[in-house]
Amino acid sequence: MKKVVDVKLDSNLKSSLYLIENINVKNKDLVIVETDNGIQLGHVLHHYREYSETDISSLTKKVLRLATKEDLQKYKQNEIESKKALREAEKIALELNLDMQFLDANYTLDRNQLFFLYIADTRVDFRILAKKLAAKYKTRIELRQIGVRDKAQRIGGIGPCGLVLCCNQFLEDFAPVSINMAKNQDLALNPTKINGLCGRLLCCLNYEDELYKELRKDMPEIGTIVETKYGKGKVKNVNIFNHTYDVELENNEIIVESV
Repeated sequence: MKKVVDVKLDSNLKSSLYLIENINVKNKDLVIVETDNGIQLGHVLHHYREYSETDISSLTKKVLRLATKEDLQKYKQNEIESKKALREAEKIALELNLDMQFLDANYTLDRNQLFFLYIADTRVDFRILAKKLAAKYKTRIELRQIGVRDKAQRIGGIGPCGLVLCCNQFLEDFAPVSINMAKNQDLALNPTKINGLCGRLLCCLNYEDELYKELRKDMPEIGTIVETKYGKGKVKNVNIFNHTYDVELENNEIIVESV
């Protein structure tokens, strides 16, 4: 059995699993990990778990050690330098007339790479920008375009429900959300009601979608003609929780039918 731990890096939007050997860690510990882009500092999200070697055969990156005072000092200095680099990138992008909105910049702990996160409405040719940044900071430059949902996840905020955004609290992956989910739940198709702070459809529309689909299985669609013991009529409204629907008869009388 191999031990692994879930670690969140500041430069990533999601956490990742890392192998861990001969190191005892607990939640919220700061650790040094090896990544494809160099040595980085991360936060432990969960205590280690054990997996069989076949389950994690593709996992090769390791937790190297618990973070030391020197690591934290280096990390804080990198944060200061990253903020300066972010302002420089914004300045150069403006000079080059690049339509980019920068969100963050991060050095790896060993300063072998400098990451920039940005959003843009279209694809941006940032090759000249990357060359200028590499020449100035003498390290590898990586510019990552992220979406508006990723931006909301990273920045956070308060949703229309009054709670902290789900994406900022516990969601790691963005499941597809469609307008049909809002229709299924009889919600008013008003963008101010069904869109989140990111401007996209609320992620929480997905949470109860399967339940609504199940409840609607035997319910007639609004507008369909149905046969009742009082004659034919048109379905005017459905109540999926009570399993009833309102039918307007030919004499304009409204009756309630049950499924």
